[in-house]
Amino acid sequence: MRSFPWVHGVEEKFAGEDFRVVAIHSPEFSYEKKRETVVKTAREHDLDYPIYRDNDMMYWRSLNNRYWPSFYVVDKNGYLRLRMVGEMHAGTSRAERAESLIRDLLAES
Repeated sequence: MRSFPWVHGVEEKFAGEDFRVVAIHSPEFSYEKKRETVVKTAREHDLDYPIYRDNDMMYWRSLNNRYWPSFYVVDKNGYLRLRMVGEMHAGTSRAERAESLIRDLLAES
């Protein structure tokens, strides 16, 4: 949740571009598996992008994920171009690296 401000900022920066945020929610706790919990949290934090509920952790395992949160940048062809583990905050070198890659990918033909 502490990364939501960064995600909102990225959405604003790349609004109008061929860029989309998609969330994969792999629950850490059993109460997080409930659809109602995810919907309520999304509303409370103005998350209006698609949220896939990965209750069986299939997507999590397919990416060999081990940490919450993790962020992935996928290019136009579906290739994973960046994986970052841990919270993201605007203005940090990690956030700037991700945003720079997004800009580069959007500039590709």
